[in-house]
Amino acid sequence: MDTSTATARQTGNGWLFATSFAAITATSFCFILRALVIDNWGVDFALSETQKGELLGVGLWPFSITIVLLSLFIDKIGFRLTLWFAAICHIVGLGLLFTATGYWSLYAGTFIMALGNGAVEAAANPLIATLFSHDKSKWLNRLHAAWPGGMILGGLLAMGLDNIGGFDWRVKVGLMIIPVLVYTVLLIGRKFPVSERVASGVDYRTMLGEAGFISAFILAALIMLEVGRVFGLSTLISMGGAVVLALIYAFFSRAPGRPLYILLVLLMMPLAVTELSTDSWISSLMAPEMAKLGLQAGWVLIYTSALVFVIRIFAGPLIKWLNPLGVLAMASALAAAGLFLMAGATGGMILAAATFYGIGKSFFWGTSLGVASEQFPKGGAVAINMLAGGGMLAAGIVGSVLLGAAQDNSTREGLKRHDAQHQSALTETYLTQEKVSVFGKYKALDEAKVAAAPEADKAVLDGLSTGAKKDALKEVALLPVLTFVIFLCMVLWFRRRGGYKPVVIGDH
Repeated sequence: MDTSTATARQTGNGWLFATSFAAITATSFCFILRALVIDNWGVDFALSETQKGELLGVGLWPFSITIVLLSLFIDKIGFRLTLWFAAICHIVGLGLLFTATGYWSLYAGTFIMALGNGAVEAAANPLIATLFSHDKSKWLNRLHAAWPGGMILGGLLAMGLDNIGGFDWRVKVGLMIIPVLVYTVLLIGRKFPVSERVASGVDYRTMLGEAGFISAFILAALIMLEVGRVFGLSTLISMGGAVVLALIYAFFSRAPGRPLYILLVLLMMPLAVTELSTDSWISSLMAPEMAKLGLQAGWVLIYTSALVFVIRIFAGPLIKWLNPLGVLAMASALAAAGLFLMAGATGGMILAAATFYGIGKSFFWGTSLGVASEQFPKGGAVAINMLAGGGMLAAGIVGSVLLGAAQDNSTREGLKRHDAQHQSALTETYLTQEKVSVFGKYKALDEAKVAAAPEADKAVLDGLSTGAKKDALKEVALLPVLTFVIFLCMVLWFRRRGGYKPVVIGDH
């Protein structure tokens, strides 16, 4: 290859990376702006904490529908068309949020935007793995630096509007259009390559077999459980649908999947809950303690996002020195320590706790995708994106709702104890009628009644709510403890086999 051809290719790769980076930035705008207006939605539309968790969750789990389905066909439809589909979803979803009248219209708009987010990653992840096949973990971490970068920019803009005052939550949500327009303009006239899997001549069935039908069933089960909740289907029908989807995948793949890959899918779930579900709630969870400092709670998310942005840009040398699995073990330990500390942090300790958490979560997403792509390159877009899809499913269906349900449960039990001790009737007065979530039936605080409560009652309710937020952080902190132990075992296992080494297509 002559010098001019190499230069042209590098320039083309740079523009494609910029397009992908801008598209990932758009997905993070959707994430943080939703997190910053969720309490406004709660007041305007009388939502319970669990319902708010469901809306935060639907901003994540539909991602898996498009990322998995499009991964099956992306080598046919191409990276360009996939990104155009994402742009359409973002614009339509934004329109629905602007005209929302209640829980279900908020749910629909958020759902469609999440489909767009999944389409972005369905294209961006395998595209960057193809363009930079020599150093996937490094460049996938750099790509996903766009996520915290977008959260920083979106958060600062939204809090700037708060400081000025007088703006409706719809103005904040409208900020999402900025990065969407940027990556849409960058798409115009851009030329995209074929994927690494296609260029290497790996057949379609081999690609499907790397992930296998066991992984497909895990993802299908999570999707169908949430679909069943939304449409009121029985668990039997939902799981029957998951089995049918897995059997269809099995017919084409003829393989259960590689054991290490299945383990990575399972590990991606607690990692994603630790990062994404906690980030969805962090502003709300830290609001009471941040208010004591005279600061907006969104600063916690912006600070940790700044840490993530810098670390992902410069993660390459550490990943090479410690290897990706060692980095993931270290990151899990730091994230667990940070969350435990944050649950009891006050004053300046909030910064220290947030630093541990921010450094830890920095490595989760890009490094995990890098491991999947490096160990299973024949799996192509399916292997890398099913892993991401599993993470988003867990964060959206289980994690975000879990944090909301933990708060509702803690508050409800606190009310019962208070009523028993003081012979009052706060439980009957302030709890809603029975509702249903993925964890079953529950009762929660009626936000409208709380807002109109006498000051004495409100003081009790606020105290219980603050304690419930800390309890939720303690519960989620157990997840990175689990992943730390498993990643440490994986490091030792690879060491016995000669150490961690990326797999190259064609090697025997």
